[in-house]
Amino acid sequence: MAKEGSTIPLKMLLFYFHAANTVIVSFLPLYLQFRGLTGTEIGWVMAIGPLISIFSQPFWGYMSDKYQTVKRILMICLIGLLISSTFFLQMATLPLLLTLGATYHFFAAPIGALGDSLAQRRADQLGISFGTIRTWGSIGFAASSLIIGQILEIIGIELMVWPYLVLAVAAFLSSTRLVDVKVETRPVQFNDIGLLMKKKPFLIFLGLIVLITITHRANDSFMGIYIAQLGGSEQLVGFAWFAGVASEAIVYATAGKWFRKFHPLIFIIGAGVLYSIRWFLYASFEDPVLIVALQFLHGLTFGIFYLTAFQYVTRIIPKLLQSTGHLVFVSVFFGISGIIGSLAGGMIMDNFGGDTLYFIMGISSAAGALFILLYHIFPYGKS
Repeated sequence: MAKEGSTIPLKMLLFYFHAANTVIVSFLPLYLQFRGLTGTEIGWVMAIGPLISIFSQPFWGYMSDKYQTVKRILMICLIGLLISSTFFLQMATLPLLLTLGATYHFFAAPIGALGDSLAQRRADQLGISFGTIRTWGSIGFAASSLIIGQILEIIGIELMVWPYLVLAVAAFLSSTRLVDVKVETRPVQFNDIGLLMKKKPFLIFLGLIVLITITHRANDSFMGIYIAQLGGSEQLVGFAWFAGVASEAIVYATAGKWFRKFHPLIFIIGAGVLYSIRWFLYASFEDPVLIVALQFLHGLTFGIFYLTAFQYVTRIIPKLLQSTGHLVFVSVFFGISGIIGSLAGGMIMDNFGGDTLYFIMGISSAAGALFILLYHIFPYGKS
């Protein structure tokens, strides 16, 4: 058993899980393109995960609150992930990819959010910054994007299942050493979920961030393909993700120095403005190397946005429903937004090209930042 004050097993879980997730986020679209799927079909496959996550994340969050354990739920989900991914990442036809993808994402979708929820609780318990724990997920993602891109360049994108499984097994082994946080509230009941639905600031906030988060998820699905369209290789895609997530890790690691200087919504609005600038620049590029060069903006957009939004949600949801509230937030961030971003992004990419997609994303992010500014000015955003 890990020592009560140790965060090493949790850091290693985040490191290995996000390293494994690199394979899905960075290279699954290229694998699907290799298998002959169109942009629209790739959009469907990339959307199945967000669709399933809308249900699976609140479900597993509720189970975690009900049985007052994050560790055991994580272990169950990782076992399901290992079994389902073995089949999902070797399929070549659309019906099988959709069916097995749904099973895979049922187990995979809540793992990152549960890990973040446990990290937030452990950070509060130990009096340290959430970012100092969460940064290990970003380090894992960054290191893996660099290494996996080079490995797939050598062995071929069709064999991506094998590096994924190695990293997923390491994540499961790390989960067996986790320390659960002691819960002082009573076990949650099903009708307690109504408390979340009565939190108007929570619901309004979730509705407004979608305008920004759909652009983030569209980029997750199509940046690799956009780089390929501009003439870049799998290795360059890996470099792009490495540069972006390395900057994200720096943001998380230094969060203790800047995080509490302003209200979380100020950081969220600023990140939304930077998202808009980032997408407009990407839309204007004709050289894929320029995308890699500006990937440091990923840390200043997603890194700041996710960290401060997660903290803001923690502030406004009932303590009794921390895991449930966190996973509802993540199901909107990565689920609903992922469906819209993947499906709409695939159709726009097919019919108008990547530059148009990124231009529309720039407009959406700017609108989202404006609406969150208005939310902050009015009473609901004063929490």
